[in-house]
Amino acid sequence: MNRTQRQALHNHTILLLLIFYLPIQLIDITFYLIFFSYGSVQPSQPIVCLIWWFADYGCEIGVIVLMAWLAIERHILIFHDRLLLNRRGRFLFHYLPLIVLVTYILLFYLIVIFLLPCENNYLYTVPVCGESPCYGSYGILGMWEFIVHLSIPILSEGIASIALILRVQIQKRRLRQSNQWHKQRRMIIQLLLVSTLNIGINIPSSILLIAHLCGLQSDYEVEAQLYFFFSSVLRYPSLSIYIFNKINYLN
Repeated sequence: MNRTQRQALHNHTILLLLIFYLPIQLIDITFYLIFFSYGSVQPSQPIVCLIWWFADYGCEIGVIVLMAWLAIERHILIFHDRLLLNRRGRFLFHYLPLIVLVTYILLFYLIVIFLLPCENNYLYTVPVCGESPCYGSYGILGMWEFIVHLSIPILSEGIASIALILRVQIQKRRLRQSNQWHKQRRMIIQLLLVSTLNIGINIPSSILLIAHLCGLQSDYEVEAQLYFFFSSVLRYPSLSIYIFNKINYLN
């Protein structure tokens, strides 16, 4: 509701993250609760599975990609803020990346889930209808998703977060502006906490996925996969705490 906060560049990625989290909260988690109450997907219709897949895959991947951009964007906001002083710079280095990332993620998953000419296998007696949309085995789409949508963003988020901490410490010692860098250190620590939790949950799941791609049986370590998946819910309150502290700090 605060116009100043909405217009602040450093809040735009946070707002997009909240938008991508909303379908996960309203659809994905709700469908899980319904499934555990009735023991099956209700109503048992293909459109329910397609919507569930879009929230579970599309929105979740959108969060992972935006978290990677959030870590990279901190470098621009802190060390290259002159690039954002004019309208052209703000469009090229702030608005355009967000537009491209959001448009790409939404179009990709709308097409591969709802429009791709392949046959889905809907399992109404298991969560997320079996988590088996047909695009995963359609050409190179499954490998493309794993490399481009999961591996690269997770690695980029970790590298960018660590590099940001190092750059802040080096710049702080070089300029000896303790007051200014003390404020920015708080923001870096908040980002690091969110990134650590996000990466710590995603990396074990990715390792299991690599193992399955390399020949590990699909029913192996099922219980571990469920724990990793439901642990991802921890990211939602942690992100809310991060936003709350950040806004209070800016005020």
